[in-house]
Amino acid sequence: MSLSKRKTQRGFTLIEIAVVLVIIGLLLGGVLRGQELINSARAKNLVQEIKGVATMVYSYQDRFQRLPGDDPAADDHVGGANATTPADAVQGNGRIEGSWDSREPTDESVLFWQHVRMANLANGTTDPNAGDFLPANALGGILGVTSNSPNGMAGAFFVCSGGMSGRFARQIEATLDNGDGSTGSTRIYPNGDTTQASRNLTAADDDTANFVVCVAN
Repeated sequence: MSLSKRKTQRGFTLIEIAVVLVIIGLLLGGVLRGQELINSARAKNLVQEIKGVATMVYSYQDRFQRLPGDDPAADDHVGGANATTPADAVQGNGRIEGSWDSREPTDESVLFWQHVRMANLANGTTDPNAGDFLPANALGGILGVTSNSPNGMAGAFFVCSGGMSGRFARQIEATLDNGDGSTGSTRIYPNGDTTQASRNLTAADDDTANFVVCVAN
């Protein structure tokens, strides 16, 4: 007579479950910490890009006593072209005319990039008709400069960086200014439109796009 073996099912002990939960918690914490570090690095890159554009302006001005993009002697100075648009642009008037996000190859705000590149102050193609001529920020948004004042701002020229979520916009503003995107020398504009009133972002704006940050110089 054979005895049938009774199969017993053994469950996890509380200690085993606790160990698994601790491991899962550590993994999730590592992932979140890694993402936080990546976002922090991106925010620092965005800040450095904005500061870098202002440095290009001052370096070119120190060397040639003109603003890049607005330089009437750009051909002699760096071999660059002179802007013919916008219609009210005046060469050598100390203003970088044209929208910060212009794509018109003959605008001063676009030829700014040709002049600083030909002066070896920035990297990139010097052909304003090239598809990759305009620089992008660390998030892939437009990076630009203009003397046309965004709504509510005063300054000689403005560096604007767009295509970012509220989280990055707030981080940049807090790093460069007073923590309020509606006041001061650094402003945040909704939907990438600097003709609108600037605004102070809250945590609710973290994942909403599209914002643009402009810094007065």
